Amino acid sequence: MAIVAHTHPFVIGVDTHARNHALAVLASPNGEVLDDAQFPATAAGLTRAVTWAARRTGGDLNVLWVIERIGTYGARLARAAADAGYPVVEAARMNARANRGVGKSDPMDARCIAQAVLSLDVTALRHPRADDGVRAAVRVLVASRDHMSTERTAAVNALTALLRVSDLGIDARRPLTSTQIATVTAWRTRGEDLATATAREEAIRLAKRVTTLDGELKTNTKRVTELLAQSPARELLNQPGIGPVTAVVALTAWSHPGRLRSEAAFASLAGVNPIPASSGNTIRHRLNRGGDRRLNRALHMVIVTRIRMDPLTRAYVERRTAEGRSLREIRRSPRWSMPASSAPASSTSTTTSTVTPGSPGTPRPRSTSAPLRPSTRTGRTPSPPPTTPTPNGSAAGPTRR
Repeated sequence: MAIVAHTHPFVIGVDTHARNHALAVLASPNGEVLDDAQFPATAAGLTRAVTWAARRTGGDLNVLWVIERIGTYGARLARAAADAGYPVVEAARMNARANRGVGKSDPMDARCIAQAVLSLDVTALRHPRADDGVRAAVRVLVASRDHMSTERTAAVNALTALLRVSDLGIDARRPLTSTQIATVTAWRTRGEDLATATAREEAIRLAKRVTTLDGELKTNTKRVTELLAQSPARELLNQPGIGPVTAVVALTAWSHPGRLRSEAAFASLAGVNPIPASSGNTIRHRLNRGGDRRLNRALHMVIVTRIRMDPLTRAYVERRTAEGRSLREIRRSPRWSMPASSAPASSTSTTTSTVTPGSPGTPRPRSTSAPLRPSTRTGRTPSPPPTTPTPNGSAAGPTRR
């Protein structure tokens, strides 16, 4: 087992902010602080930071850059350091209590960031996601889609509330349909009292905004589908219940071959691996509330779609229901082995094999290897992980998202 202190001669910790970045250079293996400095978060400042680090480390390209918030504030610096030929990783998790009473400043944070990785195994480093090509493009589109979906939901809710308060001729006791929204869009001003006329004008504006967002979402989906066809994730569309939006969410999380070292790592990233919560004679697991929640939500929608449309999944649900499982437990159970069919095919550490419900010998994520036994306190058997893998068989035309 090789640790960072034995494989890299220097480690540079970076505490990133919107205006300035603080850098600290530590020498391996003892973590001696050689120097620290701060640079503005501008193009010229980033160039100066990389040049300064090269002078302090003698131009050695094996220097490890550890950058905090590498996907946001530190994205441009990480790109500049990578373009210069340096290995770049994301900052490791740190214990805030360990520095209580010591104080806090940007240079001190930069030193702590570098010190936190010195004892880590090189395989445990958090490598950043790819920031170029199709993955970077669909990442922007997925973020835009989330924003548009949120805005559309807010507009529909506001329109529904307005139509329930004001008598404008639309029955809003149930969720509005696309036909009703189109009807509101075609309204014209009428000779009404001031309050009703104002409410009608606002209803027209909201309905037109919903219609506009519908068109933008369709354009977004079309563009996402075109980019998806150029990526390794295109093979995910052959799986039942997986559409272009779900596939690109998996692509943005997976990023590139080699980022995830195992199928269990992908399960942990998606937040679907069970967390051991045993004590004494009580052996149980709890749900993972962490991970990439967007990816977790995408996997959940795949399960929901398969339960509705996939015959093999419906048979699986019926069998698990007969065993006494609740619908909530059944929905959660298949997700423990979903990552195997939700990672792009070119990954070197995950597979995309098709699994039939109840087929023997199907591997499960290694993070769930601990056997489950009934709890001695509750008398119930915890739901995760299941003994049956995810149904991935082919089905005729499931609804895709």
